[in-house]
Amino acid sequence: MFTSNPFAELSSWLSPSIMQGYITLMILLVVAGTIFDVLHKKSARYFSENMRKQKANAKRSVGGGEMVSSAIRTAVVDVAASGEFCNPKRRIAHLLTMYGFIAFALATAVMIYAYPAAADTPAIWPQLWHVGALMVCVGGYWFWFFIRVDVAAEGNSPFRVVHADLFVLSLLGSATFALLWSWLQSADSSWTKVAFGLFAAATTVLFAGVPWSKFAHMFFKPAAAFQKRVTKADGSLENLPEVPDLADPAVHERYPDIPEYLGKNPPDMGLGIKREAPNHY
Repeated sequence: MFTSNPFAELSSWLSPSIMQGYITLMILLVVAGTIFDVLHKKSARYFSENMRKQKANAKRSVGGGEMVSSAIRTAVVDVAASGEFCNPKRRIAHLLTMYGFIAFALATAVMIYAYPAAADTPAIWPQLWHVGALMVCVGGYWFWFFIRVDVAAEGNSPFRVVHADLFVLSLLGSATFALLWSWLQSADSSWTKVAFGLFAAATTVLFAGVPWSKFAHMFFKPAAAFQKRVTKADGSLENLPEVPDLADPAVHERYPDIPEYLGKNPPDMGLGIKREAPNHY
């Protein structure tokens, strides 16, 4: 199962050209969906206005070397290592899902375009495909059932689904049904085509649902992280309103409605839980 190309066996009843056309269509849907998302949500205008305000508030100019350094730091820390997550469990789950998705999608494209009907597919590609799908499942289900804020912090049911969950659910469905399809196919089960149909349906929702999901965020977040680093470098970030020290007695005297315990360790509240710092998700 882990060393055989599932798409090569699929070619016995589904033409490789159809599979290749499907992958091409999914790529075009992602491009079109991202462009639509940018135009509909005016993301490009948002970044443009932020850059204009940043230049107006800048205290110093940032040279080309600093820009390159900021870009490298963004790629390594914010993108490759998901440095924006303070919660280590959330970061690990995100990294598992992200790198699993990359491996899963890359191996799918290689096997369909380069080895659609070849029995001699290099073992690395089906192995990468299966491992990538497993990583998506581990990271995705861990996040869904144990890390989500509305489940872990707010006590909502893990089966409560909202509009923003379309991306993670379709991704989990794609990876889960892919593994099920591969296993049933290796076992020569009569349910193989059903599992493949579910895999194809979940994958279609994943890539065709870009305008209605968080898929496009993976393209916006690096740009936002880079812009944040540049604002720190040119000093424009320092022009933001200062957050007062909530532990300062003068602040409590000026704002008497602020609870006394803010700025200190939260009280036990009879729950046996004490935190020295907020638990970020």
